[in-house]
Amino acid sequence: MQSEKNKAVVRRFNKECIEQGIPASFEELLAEEVINHAAPPGSPNGRASFYYFLNDVLRKGFPDLRVEILSQIAEGEQVATRKRISATHTGAILGIAPTQKKVQIDVIDIIRLENGRYAEHWGQSNFAEVIKGLAGK
Repeated sequence: MQSEKNKAVVRRFNKECIEQGIPASFEELLAEEVINHAAPPGSPNGRASFYYFLNDVLRKGFPDLRVEILSQIAEGEQVATRKRISATHTGAILGIAPTQKKVQIDVIDIIRLENGRYAEHWGQSNFAEVIKGLAGK
């Protein structure tokens, strides 16, 4: 049943951290030395990278965002999740003024958990293409 517990931790992170941006949930669900393998080169890593991207970038540009978990697979310490983030571009993001456009960000994440907390994260998404579309490129 550890696989089900691990999937529940990932679902909780998606609701409390990504959708709601609850600072206490970041502290509780991210290990002290978490590694974000998806962080762009030169950007913050660890807890700071999660908090910065999710609260200071993503949620500011898309304050109404919602995460839909499409599927999850868990084995050992790892959980792979395919999800969709739906939102409206009502706030500035990466220098792009609000366009009021509806967006869909498709994501595949792999999380390695340690003691019920995120220890490592790998991720792929269409975020760059979404941003290009908002910028009219």
